[in-house]
Amino acid sequence: MPRPHPDAPPPGAELGEHYSDCFGCGEAAPGGLRIRTRAGEGVSVDAEFTVTAQHQGAPGLAHGGLLTCAFDEALGAIGYMLHTTAVTGHLETDFRRPVPVGSTLYIHAWCEAVAGRKIYSRAQGRLDSPEGPIAVEAAALFVGVEHFVDNGRAEDVRRVMANPDLIKAARAFEVNP
Repeated sequence: MPRPHPDAPPPGAELGEHYSDCFGCGEAAPGGLRIRTRAGEGVSVDAEFTVTAQHQGAPGLAHGGLLTCAFDEALGAIGYMLHTTAVTGHLETDFRRPVPVGSTLYIHAWCEAVAGRKIYSRAQGRLDSPEGPIAVEAAALFVGVEHFVDNGRAEDVRRVMANPDLIKAARAFEVNP
């Protein structure tokens, strides 16, 4: 079983946004999900996402693509626990029941394995409480961060890299050597 990095945040610590314009967790993204994520036990995280009218697909129900985005955000936060910055390589989502507007999805994501630069993870989303019925499940593969630096829009990469907190974190992270 993967173990958290020795400097990983303690269980319950809020992880915060990784980028203010991120549609998943950023506060500056218009219509964004504004997911809140906390460190869990071991190599896991817990996230919450409240569905608003802006997140509808079918009338009164969350759009499946936005739910997938929420899972992408939660599963990506596993990197905080490993002190590894990674991007989505593959994500599959299974919808078990509808997620109504006004409901809160409680997502628990965990790491199943690390192999070189690859992080294998899974998640479950439960309706309206951490013990509620399972509405969505997902599995993902994340890979090292070179993708962001090599392909991101130059001005955005510069803006993120100008943040001293992110620079400090980047120096602490090892991308699965």
